[in-house]
Amino acid sequence: MYDIIVIGGGPAGLSAAVQARSRNRSVLIISGQERDVPLSQAGRVNNYLGMPGLSGRELIARFSTHAAQLGAERMEGRALSAMATSGRFLVAVGSEVAEGRALILATGVAHGPKYPGESEFLGRGVSYCATCDGMLYRGKPVVVVGASAQAPEEANFLQELGCQVTYVSRTRPEALQPSIDFVSAVRLEIVGDQQAAALRADGREIPCACVFLLRPSMAPADLMPGLALSGPYLQVDRDMATNLPGVFAAGDCTGLPLQISKAVGEGLIAGHRACDYLGNPPPPASNIC
Repeated sequence: MYDIIVIGGGPAGLSAAVQARSRNRSVLIISGQERDVPLSQAGRVNNYLGMPGLSGRELIARFSTHAAQLGAERMEGRALSAMATSGRFLVAVGSEVAEGRALILATGVAHGPKYPGESEFLGRGVSYCATCDGMLYRGKPVVVVGASAQAPEEANFLQELGCQVTYVSRTRPEALQPSIDFVSAVRLEIVGDQQAAALRADGREIPCACVFLLRPSMAPADLMPGLALSGPYLQVDRDMATNLPGVFAAGDCTGLPLQISKAVGEGLIAGHRACDYLGNPPPPASNIC
């Protein structure tokens, strides 16, 4: 079990991890690949104090290296759900479960609304995890809606399981197996009766037994029910504490402005306050300062 689980590998999550490790707390960062972090898409960043002119990818690499050098561990994948039980938090990551005594949400913002039919058919032909649910659809037609860097790998996995995969996105990814059918589409709708039966992609219906929606991350309110919101963002106080004890949040998921400096500052506060929540810190290790 970790002292603190950080969900999100952007500036806020990495800042929180650095601060928690500086107080000798064990930290697990749950995040997808670095290229899924929106900052990594920035060609040049000129407004981060003292480090102008770097690309977003360079900044994220520096932040990640700093956290790793201090001993923060990392689990690559998408957090699918989080729950509090018996004084600890359980976070489902694919088919694995991570345990921690405090939780920091640094998930960024969910881009775009849910697809029509997504909520209605969740668990009834709509899934967010190929490794969790793929075996249920072996030998059946499935659709993968790829919106993350890992989506092609998960589609390939489903194909290897024996699923009949159709991959839907704007452009065909290079990592996708040539044998997998591809459909370019942007307007998507999940249709069916009691169970999802097809994905309607730009008006074309693709019959399937399941639609796998593979995004870089989930909206925090979907990730952990019961979180208070302020508009579309998580509601936090000045200590970056949410309304749920032991759960803190930082970065874009807490609201405007969506800036690196704000994310890093909020991550610092969340990391410190999560440590305070846990009580007296353990003696410092020799490599922690």
